[in-house]
Amino acid sequence: MKRNYVWTALAALSLSALMSTTALAQSKTLTIGITNTVNTFDPHMTASVGTDLSLLSHIYPSLVLRGPDMKLAPSLATEWKSVDDNTWRITLRSDASFNDGEKIDADAVKWNFDRVLDPAVNARIKAWFTLISSVKVISPTELEIKTISPYPALVEQLSMLFLLPPKWAAEHKPATETASGGPYVLASVKPGESFTLDANPKYWGAKPDFDHVVIRVIPEPASRVAALLAGEVDFVSSIPTSEIKRIKDNGSAQAGAVPSTRTVFIKFNTQKPPLDNKLIRQALNYAVDKESIIKAIFNDQAEIARCGVMSKDYFGFNPDLKPYPYDPDKTAQLLKQAGGVPKEPIEFDVPSATYLNGGEVVQAVASQLEEIGFKTKINEMQFSAYMDKYLKTKELARLSLLSQAWPTIDADGLLTLFAPGNIYAYWNNADFGKALDEGRSTMDKAKRLAAYKKATEVMCDDAPALFLYTQPATFGLSKRITWTPRGDDWVRAYDMKPAK
Repeated sequence: MKRNYVWTALAALSLSALMSTTALAQSKTLTIGITNTVNTFDPHMTASVGTDLSLLSHIYPSLVLRGPDMKLAPSLATEWKSVDDNTWRITLRSDASFNDGEKIDADAVKWNFDRVLDPAVNARIKAWFTLISSVKVISPTELEIKTISPYPALVEQLSMLFLLPPKWAAEHKPATETASGGPYVLASVKPGESFTLDANPKYWGAKPDFDHVVIRVIPEPASRVAALLAGEVDFVSSIPTSEIKRIKDNGSAQAGAVPSTRTVFIKFNTQKPPLDNKLIRQALNYAVDKESIIKAIFNDQAEIARCGVMSKDYFGFNPDLKPYPYDPDKTAQLLKQAGGVPKEPIEFDVPSATYLNGGEVVQAVASQLEEIGFKTKINEMQFSAYMDKYLKTKELARLSLLSQAWPTIDADGLLTLFAPGNIYAYWNNADFGKALDEGRSTMDKAKRLAAYKKATEVMCDDAPALFLYTQPATFGLSKRITWTPRGDDWVRAYDMKPAK
């Protein structure tokens, strides 16, 4: 009996040592599960933070980064300051270079700005920087940015500008090829399945904690949870709130939720009837019981939108606005004023496997609209097809499920997606545009807040969307890593650490 006990103890000790050795070896590799595939490798041609830009932020450098604490931190830029209302001075570190040996200096930074703003390039992120009138190189480590009008959120927006190497880009196709000047290099790609990153030995910054990062595309939430519990991935996001307790109870992983900077709404194509009628738009806002959706689908871990598209985290959020209440009588009254319910079905575009519990939300909204006589035809499609329809062909359906956020966490960014003439808008309200212009005309915080108060009041009343809720940022992670939960969609290996 004693001999068996000793053998068992030795076996357990050996197994423990083996497990520790295996865990140590595995700790060099981090596996992340994302919701959708990456559509392009060109950082100037995408605004998708949770997929495209999260991957590309490992490969290409930026001037500043927003850290897990949601504060801006230096990266290539060591210092920035506002010289006057229309001038910013940026100071760069002197020791950074791309892997091909090309210096990441002021000339390289200016080239990237010029490329983004070049009409011939038609960069997806051009709208973020249209207020820039010129970029001047002062020295290899200093440049001056002039703006047409005050741009108080410029530095925050720079956290979204990832830099390509100019000489390399002239001879390659950034959409389908990659270089590197960041902490990782792209080692291999399995289209639609995974992306493997290796630590960049030539990186000028701090050495990453993980030698290898595997980013797996796992569109279905149930599959992401299963992969986490099976130990196949170390991190997943956008898991159903109903799964948080199950993951915790399982004991093999961690899970939770924090408020996000992302608001979900049903976007109206106000360029087409019947959504060109404000009364119809208001009626639909009164027709949907947001509280029941939050309770049934999100276990009360989402918050009803305050008659707009900004969460409480944003500069310019208007706390005086109240949500549209669920009021079937008011809906009926407005529909009667508008001439009644349209007879023809209204198409409803939905990007599949994109937004947390998006399919369930759409079914709930469609069901409640049917209760007031609206017929809907739901069109599910891949996110890439949805974005092509949204921005390229500009033929978004009259209703569409959409969620938007802005990395500056500032009204100056997010509200511009609804500005007159903006490709994202599908709405044209001169009063709203005027208020946005007022907010951009000054660096004075009090005046900016007053302008955004006007803008949000106009948006609430004119209702270019059916305002729903602020999406909870849900996550699951293995006990091998530590990570500070954040609500702004970034998924980056260098924000994670091996658990001690």
